[in-house]
Amino acid sequence: MESNNQEEDFLLLSGIQHFQFCKRQWALIHIEQQWAENVKTTEGQYLHRKADQPLIREKRKNKLIVRAMPVKSNELKISGVCDVVEFIEDKNGIPINGAEGKYLTYPVEYKRGKPKMKDEDVLQLTAQAICLEEMLLCEIEVGYLYYNEIKHRVEVPLTVELKNKVKTIVTEMEKYYKDRYTPKVKTGSFCKSCSLQNICLPKLMNKRSVKSYIEGKIKDEKIT
Repeated sequence: MESNNQEEDFLLLSGIQHFQFCKRQWALIHIEQQWAENVKTTEGQYLHRKADQPLIREKRKNKLIVRAMPVKSNELKISGVCDVVEFIEDKNGIPINGAEGKYLTYPVEYKRGKPKMKDEDVLQLTAQAICLEEMLLCEIEVGYLYYNEIKHRVEVPLTVELKNKVKTIVTEMEKYYKDRYTPKVKTGSFCKSCSLQNICLPKLMNKRSVKSYIEGKIKDEKIT
């Protein structure tokens, strides 16, 4: 019998950040498979490459550091990679495979720029904590956002309210994905920083999907 929790059917955890920033952007990337680069996305990918050295474990005194740790939640059907997960030795923690003692768990997400505590960043970190809680059978009350421009981390309380909000968002994402639904354009100042602004084409896309627009252009070129 096949499992109902096959990971290839899971949504990407990183999509929560896109969805919270702009639901249309999320749909263009994750449903219509559109993507484009800008300075911010390029810088972000470079920063994550520095953090994402797959499954490197480093021990520093009472701290165990794991980079690029794959995580998933069978309950929410999401999967992704944590930039860094820190395990701090503590008698109230949990045992970790291959390490002596017990540890408390703290996800650390790397971000470019200065601290802004954007809602989408906090929710992405919270989603990572939910995955870790399910995988490790533990409770995570605190995580960290590390800001590259100032080389400093900010502590983020991971509340029950935040975790419930993530679950609500993922439920909505799953419905959109199942229905293959791309929301219509809702413009705002945030559009200026979006890497997909030249693909989204808000003036043209109010009633059409990007996929249908591109297919129409290809058809027109063949006719001419």
